[in-house]
Amino acid sequence: MKFFTLTATAALLAGAVSAHAANIEFWYGNTGPVEVAIRAQCDAFNAAQADHKVNCVGQGNYEVLMQKAIAAYRAKNAPILLQVLDAGTLDMMLSDAVVPVQDELPDVKWDSYIAGARTYYETSKGKLFAQPYNASTLLFYTNKTELEKAGVTKTPQTWEEIIEAARKLKANGSACPFVTNAEPWIVFEQFSARHGQPIASKHNGYDGLDAEYVFNKTLAAKHLANLVDWRNEGLVRLNADTKGGNLVAAFSSGECAMIEASSGSYSTFTKAFEGKYEITVAMAPMYAGEKRHNTFVGGASVYIMKGHDKAEVDGAKAFLNFLRQPAQQMTFSAATGYVPVTNDVLDAIAKSPDAKSPKFATAAIGIGSMSEPATPDTRGIRLGSYIQFRQIWTEETQKAFSGQQTMQVALDKAKTRGDELLRRFQQTYKGVELP
Repeated sequence: MKFFTLTATAALLAGAVSAHAANIEFWYGNTGPVEVAIRAQCDAFNAAQADHKVNCVGQGNYEVLMQKAIAAYRAKNAPILLQVLDAGTLDMMLSDAVVPVQDELPDVKWDSYIAGARTYYETSKGKLFAQPYNASTLLFYTNKTELEKAGVTKTPQTWEEIIEAARKLKANGSACPFVTNAEPWIVFEQFSARHGQPIASKHNGYDGLDAEYVFNKTLAAKHLANLVDWRNEGLVRLNADTKGGNLVAAFSSGECAMIEASSGSYSTFTKAFEGKYEITVAMAPMYAGEKRHNTFVGGASVYIMKGHDKAEVDGAKAFLNFLRQPAQQMTFSAATGYVPVTNDVLDAIAKSPDAKSPKFATAAIGIGSMSEPATPDTRGIRLGSYIQFRQIWTEETQKAFSGQQTMQVALDKAKTRGDELLRRFQQTYKGVELP
C-alpha cells in the first residue's frame, strides 16, 4: 500500500505553514501508562524552555494514527513529528513525505544508539531515517512463586526446558503453564531474529524490492508446528484460550505461569504481582544448540515530516534532542518498561541511586538482547505492505491453530499471499531505488 503519493509533496511544501511557527505538533499512537508517560515528557519539554511549545496529540493506536496522518498529509496540515510503528518503516522511507532525521540533525552521535534499534530504521547505507523512541523487544517472564510450587526451581532458558517446566506445572494443577499470543511480532519475527533465521530473501528486503518470503522453510515453521502440538497437549495457551482473552492480563492475574511478552509489559506485571507473586525476567528462550542473535526492536520511532518552516523544524529538533537525554530515557523506561535506546543510559542508570531498582530491570536485559551478534538477516524487516502481510499471516496461522489446516499449509499459503503483496508493492514503486 502506498501511504503517501509522491506527487503530493510539492503541494504540501507550498501550503503547510503553522500560524505560530514555534508551536509544533507530535502525533502518537499509544494509550494507558505509555500515553501518560508520553504526555509527561511533552509537559517537561514545555516547562524546560520557552523557545518552543510541543502539542502532543494521541490518536488511539498506531493504525488509526497512520490513517489520520495520510489524510492530514493530503489536506496539507500534517504534524511535523509523527510516531510510526516498526512495521511501517519501508512505507515511510518511500513516501517522500519525511526528511531523514540524520539529515536534520547531522551532529548527533547516531552510533550511540543500540545496534538493534538503529539498524531497523537505517537506510542500506547506514543513515538513520527516524529517531527510535518507545523501543521494546521480546522478553521471557515467569511467575517464580507458581513455578516453585510445581518443583521448578531454575528459570527455564530453552524451549525444551520451558516445556519440561510446563508439564510439571500442568501436573501440579496449572491450567495455563505458558501463554503467548500467536501474533507475528512475538512468535514469528522475534523468534526468527534471535535464531538468525531469514523472514524473506534479499536479507529481509534490505537488498531490494524483489525479495520473496522464505519463512515457510525455516526453523520458524517447526516452532509454529510445535506450538500447535503443545497447545493440544495443554501446555500452551493463546490469547483466545485465556479467561480474559488477553495474554498480558492472564499472566498478570496469576492465571498463567510463564509468558513471552514485550519489555513494555514489565510495569504492568510488576504492579499486578506486588505483594502476591515473585517475578523473573530474562531474554526470550532459544532452542537448545542454536546460536543466539539480536532480537528486533519493537515499538515505534519518530519521523520529521516535510512541509514545515524553519522555526517548526527547529522546534522539532529541540524536542527530539530532549527525548534523547539520558534522564528522559530513564524516566520513560521506568514508567513504561520500554528499553532505553542509547548506550549511555546504562551508565547513567548504574550511577543513579536507583541502579538496582526493579523499575530498570528490563533496561539491561532488553539492551543486551538487542545487542547480541547480528547477521544481515537480523537488521530488521524492510518489506513492502508489511502491516497488511501481518494480517494475512495471522489469518492463515489461526486456521492452523483451530485445526482447519496444518501449520505447514498455513505458512505456505501466507508465503504465496505475501509474495503477491510484495510484487504489487514492487510494481507501485517501479524504478525507485531503496534508500
